Amino acid sequence: MTDLGKSLRMRRLSAVGDGRYLFVPLDHSVSDGPVVPQARWNGLLSALVDGGADAVVVHKGRARAIAPGVLRHCALVVHLSAGTVYQADADAKVLVGDVEEAVRLGADAVSVHVNLGSDTEHRQLADLGTVAASCDTWNMPLLVMIYPRGPRIADPHDPALLAHAVNIAADLGADLVKTSVALPLHRMAEVVDSCPLPVLAAGGPPDGTDLIGHGTSLMLAGCRGLAVGRRIFSSPSPASLVKRLAAVVHAVDGIDTGTAPHPPTIATGAA
Repeated sequence: MTDLGKSLRMRRLSAVGDGRYLFVPLDHSVSDGPVVPQARWNGLLSALVDGGADAVVVHKGRARAIAPGVLRHCALVVHLSAGTVYQADADAKVLVGDVEEAVRLGADAVSVHVNLGSDTEHRQLADLGTVAASCDTWNMPLLVMIYPRGPRIADPHDPALLAHAVNIAADLGADLVKTSVALPLHRMAEVVDSCPLPVLAAGGPPDGTDLIGHGTSLMLAGCRGLAVGRRIFSSPSPASLVKRLAAVVHAVDGIDTGTAPHPPTIATGAA
């Protein structure tokens, strides 16, 4: 990476400076409904920052509602894609913002969503290409959230399919890629090894159980980060949960769920 502006923004996305990432997506308010009551919004953000989240992901309007100084050392990712649970095709996504708007909001990165295998995959890929070109113009990092999801997908946790998905993101201009997990979890190593970009694993365990053990397994498989939203913002103690996840993400070689983390290694630049 030779551009200074993008390099600086990439560094801000990893607060510890080790090129590993704990992102908390809060864009669910468009797709599913309110994340928390408005009176708790800035309190939730403060809890995420206090716990050690590297970045939050929100839509442009919600970004404007963030009180000054709340994010402090936590980066801001503005999500540009949207779709609701009420539309005829639940896998469809459209662009509802652009990179220039995100620049004006002070974003450190933007993100777009692509559902590989959906009926509107071709339009979502075209939108990705458009945003990637604009990111190059504005020196803005691009996170691509890409999932095998739609009527043509038999197994959304197939490692070969996930490897294809993350490499589409790489080929079309992403800087970071977020995707579903392979099953069994150790096969996530195949996905990571196939991709030139940092891979962030989305969500928590499908059965809703041991989130810390789940995240540890994914980091040991080679993922460069975790993107966990609902399990965090619905937790009775978001700050405590984020702190435990941050210890997993930023440990040197991964940690055992019952032991204390090693001090993180500080790198001179972002991955």
